Amino acid sequence: MSSFDNPQFEPGPERPMVAPPTVPEMVSPQPTPVPSSQTQRDPVWSGWDVLLIVGLTVVTLIVIQIGTAVAAWLTVYRKTNLLEVQQKPALALIGQFLSYVILVVFMAMLVEGKYKTPFWQAIRWNWPANAMKMVGLSALGMFTIFLDVLGRYLPMPKTTPFDQFFAHPSDAYLMAIFAVTLGPLFEELLFRGFLYPVIARRTGTISAVFLTSLLFGLIHYLQYRSLASILIVGLVGVVLTTVRVMTKSVAASFIVHVGYNATLMLLAAAATDGFRHMEKAALG
Repeated sequence: MSSFDNPQFEPGPERPMVAPPTVPEMVSPQPTPVPSSQTQRDPVWSGWDVLLIVGLTVVTLIVIQIGTAVAAWLTVYRKTNLLEVQQKPALALIGQFLSYVILVVFMAMLVEGKYKTPFWQAIRWNWPANAMKMVGLSALGMFTIFLDVLGRYLPMPKTTPFDQFFAHPSDAYLMAIFAVTLGPLFEELLFRGFLYPVIARRTGTISAVFLTSLLFGLIHYLQYRSLASILIVGLVGVVLTTVRVMTKSVAASFIVHVGYNATLMLLAAAATDGFRHMEKAALG
């Protein structure tokens, strides 16, 4: 039998006791921050959302235009044929105004409801920092009118469907108001706000500027029924989209758009004695 003197039972050297780490010394894994939808991608919406807005725009314009004409026929124009009522420019503008209001509200609800992002922030609606920049953008819109000079060297129709809005002074003034308010607002939100960033994310800036401007020109074909007019409007679209790219602001392209439309309306009003003698204007 072994005795307690056996080396295998001799105690080894004492090891210093190590205290367990205190709470501050313990390293706990930090949770990985989850990026918000805004940092995950820009814009937050998808191409399918843009297609939804475009489809809803077509349906809304048709339904509201018909509804406005029927309502006017039942209340004001009872003795007039319904087809004639539908062709009244003032009613067409009222229907378009109501449609655009509905569509802008839908855009805001889509962004804020589906993507939980403030609408004006997501759409890049950044107003110029000072009044001088606003004046400069407005002046750019006024100078963009020189693109219309191309119409003198291109085959342009003598009359267009758009001319019906200037047949009477009251319709012309209503058209002028629409052209510098809700009209450019909706078009800038749709093309430079929703459409451009989706295309740019897939194709790059230069291609997106070209494609956005092309679609902007094509959508105006029904107003002018002229390929030359599509070219001119498309070039205006290039200016507007370039401004949106350089300033990163849809509000900036909106100001340029308003400046362009306002210049058109003022020149037409000056040439026709306040829209009273449209035969004096070369609007064809």
